[in-house]
Amino acid sequence: MEKHLSVGESGVSSDRIRRLLSRSAVLLVSTILAGLFLFWPHIGFQEQPGTFAATISVVDKVQKCAIDNLHRDLYFLDPAKPITTEEFISRHDRLAQALAASDVEAFVFEPGYTFQYYGNTSQVDWEPWEPEERPFLMLVMPESSSDGTVTAKTAFLSPHFEEGRVRMLGIPSRDAELDIVVWEEHWNPYTTLIESHLFKNLGRPPKLIMDEEIRDYIVRGLDAAGFQTKGLSPAVELVRQTKSPAEVELIRAVNTGTVEAVRSMRPCLIPGLTENEVTDILNKAMLSVGFSLFFNIVLFEEHAALPHGGFVTGSKRLTYDSMVLIDVGAHYLGYSSDICRSFLIDPPKATACDSQGIGAWLRRILGLRTQARESDWRPANATLHEEKLRVWDIVLEAQTAAAKAFKPNATAASIDIAARKIIEDAGYGYGFTHRLGHGIGIKAHESPYLNKWNTEVLLRPGMTFTDEPGIYLENHFGVRHEDIFLVTKTDVAELLSGPRARGPYEP
Repeated sequence: MEKHLSVGESGVSSDRIRRLLSRSAVLLVSTILAGLFLFWPHIGFQEQPGTFAATISVVDKVQKCAIDNLHRDLYFLDPAKPITTEEFISRHDRLAQALAASDVEAFVFEPGYTFQYYGNTSQVDWEPWEPEERPFLMLVMPESSSDGTVTAKTAFLSPHFEEGRVRMLGIPSRDAELDIVVWEEHWNPYTTLIESHLFKNLGRPPKLIMDEEIRDYIVRGLDAAGFQTKGLSPAVELVRQTKSPAEVELIRAVNTGTVEAVRSMRPCLIPGLTENEVTDILNKAMLSVGFSLFFNIVLFEEHAALPHGGFVTGSKRLTYDSMVLIDVGAHYLGYSSDICRSFLIDPPKATACDSQGIGAWLRRILGLRTQARESDWRPANATLHEEKLRVWDIVLEAQTAAAKAFKPNATAASIDIAARKIIEDAGYGYGFTHRLGHGIGIKAHESPYLNKWNTEVLLRPGMTFTDEPGIYLENHFGVRHEDIFLVTKTDVAELLSGPRARGPYEP
């Protein structure tokens, strides 16, 4: 007869059953957790910067990676030295000779880029908050010796109460003491200048060339006082357009360093980072080598279909498919960089336990995605991806054609046309929407300008230019490559921004 045991009569109590089940559950959870701990790097999770905690962790890791890569070799800083007092005075003399050839009495400018070039004083040095309404001017004037040699005399117009500060700025001059015409607050500064010792024996209305950056009210004030003002002459512009060996090394240093900062950062980038986060990472990398920040435009995909981006950028997230366009400039020892790189980030890497072993078993148990091997990765839109690669190559070919055209006595227009022809022949002429490039030095954008209508300006040895063709396909992506070239006495231009881009994964 079958016996039915009641609870308490069995050899296996309900408490024992619960304990066994509990131990089994703990063992299962422990096994899973141990597997997760051991094989977490291979599971296929990508840490995304979506949450506050993850953002700090991921961005900090990428930041450290970028800076560590950059600091492995700071070779680009070695040749760069500050401009000497002797070179500033040489600039004054070259300018004075150009003024004499232009038959004018003086070149006039106020604090800004031109003042920085001739006087080693920037707007920030003179007035930290905003441009002053009181005119502070520097004048470079030609003086001829008995043998016909033309050298420069430098003079200044300053408010009387600022005279002491002017003398403390360290403006380079061959005079033992700066020649300053001072004016009181209740005087007309322009009348004071024309009646000063600088012009009193001239016998005619003084002719002045105005810097392109000088403010209109100052020009009108000079005209009203009796001066004859005029714009820049080609001879005066050529002084600043022709770079000295010391300037070339500074331009090389800041531009090569900026390229290396981008190149060092790229392998560190991961999906999920925003345009703003990449901007901050690159900025901090450049600051870490002593550069000062100037501009930084980071654009992904369709945001880059406008050369400088639209009005709403910064929040788009990076993917393996994203064509990244970075247009960035910095300052170093007074000189500017302006470079651009377009690239893709590295596709996902394969791991040893993607398809077998305990890690694969755990992924199957937990329903987790297996990370694709590099050879198996596929873009979301294969046709668009292929066009990105094709456009990238076309733009590089156009940049190469322009680089070969940088020759003495070539027109500024011919350089643009050389690049434009490559892009037009490839069927993308409609997408190259801006000029090819511009001069670069103290300012990122200086004359001469490389556009297809600039047929009168001839290239001279010592001129430095950006070479930056691009193709922009609205609502899809944009590609631009930008490097810096020096026109030499030979027919071969010198690259001043380090190694050129080699491919979309090696910018």
